[in-house]
Order: sequence, then structure tokens, then C-alpha cells
Amino acid sequence: MLAPKKIKHRKWQRTDQIRGKATRTNRLAFGSFGLQSLTAGWVSSRQIESARRVMTGYIQRGGKIWIRIFPNMPITKKGSEVPMGKGKGDVDHYVSVVKAGTVMFEMEGVDTATAKTVMKLAAYKLPIKCKFIAK
Repeated sequence: MLAPKKIKHRKWQRTDQIRGKATRTNRLAFGSFGLQSLTAGWVSSRQIESARRVMTGYIQRGGKIWIRIFPNMPITKKGSEVPMGKGKGDVDHYVSVVKAGTVMFEMEGVDTATAKTVMKLAAYKLPIKCKFIAK
């Protein structure tokens, strides 16, 4: 699963609000087809890996896939039955902050019908609403 090798701060302050629309990663850059988010949210490294596996399994060496998001935000969790206080919990997993309009996956080398099917299968694995886009 994806995780950063090194980060500046081990634990981040948490913010639950993801404001605005994506301005940087909102267009196709590498492939002809893509999966674009319609809503904002967190996508964990497990969800990214699950979507990647279903995509690569379906196309079977037929095309190329680019993952445009990376989970770099640490999420902490305290153990069960731990009393209140005693500091912040340990880093449990990493998530990617996805704004509305972010292109998360791109694909090249397959026909439109196959790409649409693959992106739909990948969208089922993600916790946010997505749409298929093409050049």
C-alpha cells in the first residue's frame, strides 16, 4: 500500500472541512480517460490499492494506468479501551485529501467501452462520487 517514506511532522492536526474545488489536478495530463471526483473526501491507501487492483485485473496488460493521488496525510487512532487523555494516538493509516474535480486515475491504451467499465469498477471501491471523463 502507498505510504510516504518520510514526512516533516509525524502527526498532523486534523481538519474535517475540505473547501473549494480542485484547480491543479482537474484535467487529464497523461492518459485519454480518467476518473474524476464529484465530491470531496478522504481516500485511504487501502481504497486506492483496491481500485488499482480491480483496474489492472480487468485490463490484463492491455493499457497503462496512472494514479494521480497519493496518501500523504497521517490519521491517528487510539487503541480500544484506552482512557481519555494521555496524548494523541499513534499513526494508524494515511489518506489522500481529494477535492471535488480531482482526476484520481488515468488510463491509456484501451477502447472507450473498456475504459468506462474499468473506471466504473474502480469507482465502486472509492468512498466518494466519481465520473468518467475522456479527452
